[in-house]
Amino acid sequence: MIRKILLAVLLLVAVASPAGAEPPSRIESDWPCRQVKVASLSLESIWTGPPIDRAAQAESDPALSDLVARLAARRTPLEDAQKLIVEFAQAAGARRKERLTALFARLYDKLDAERSQVVGGLERYGRAQKEGAQRLREETQKLREAQDAHREAAEINELSTALAWNTRMFEERRKAVVFACETPALIEQRLGALARMILAAMA
Repeated sequence: MIRKILLAVLLLVAVASPAGAEPPSRIESDWPCRQVKVASLSLESIWTGPPIDRAAQAESDPALSDLVARLAARRTPLEDAQKLIVEFAQAAGARRKERLTALFARLYDKLDAERSQVVGGLERYGRAQKEGAQRLREETQKLREAQDAHREAAEINELSTALAWNTRMFEERRKAVVFACETPALIEQRLGALARMILAAMA
């Protein structure tokens, strides 16, 4: 049983630690995802509409802010989002392009900020996992030393039980981050879809 625990720890630590073939920048990074890290979204790659007037975006506009919140929320289906955008464009009348440009600008700011928070959280997770992997190495070494020194069975059992529990928690966190790593891309995809809807409503 103890040998199985030790083997499991070694495998987990190997997964948590980047392989020697990885570039130095990847090894030193706290980024825990297979996806390439992109710190912020490129406005130019998403928006091909009229120039954005940043000064105008600072103006108070409760109705626009409410719509942005509804469109940015992933619980709002894209089909519903499209209807809201069309209704907004129709209500804007002659100011349609101006209002739709303002709508996209605020959506971009909101979703880019949300995405940056997620990226920051993933990096903090990556640091915690590195520290967790180091603790597992240390606990594994203590267990081996106790076995080699033929310590009392109760002490060895206590060390192995703690190691098994911590290994399980480490593995569960590692599995959970796989889904979290998809979130930045999902946010970017939603913003891209909303941008296309807004541009279509300008035509």
